[in-house]
Amino acid sequence: MPMSASAIEEAILAALPGATVELRDLAGDDDHWAATVTAPQFAGLSRVAQHKLVYAAFGGRMGGELHALQVTTVVPT
Repeated sequence: MPMSASAIEEAILAALPGATVELRDLAGDDDHWAATVTAPQFAGLSRVAQHKLVYAAFGGRMGGELHALQVTTVVPT
């Protein structure tokens, strides 16, 4: 069963308190998502490290329950 938008957002917000999350269903199948995550925790981190923080929010669910997630990270100004 695919992961819902609300479950994706909840997982990211639990891992990155204070973040904002914008989701877009890329294929209309609730299985391929794009997320833009804006979080103060990204300040001073490389883009790779920022993405790792987002993906870590899903633990072992990436590739299974959450099939695909395209991530864009933003440091708030």
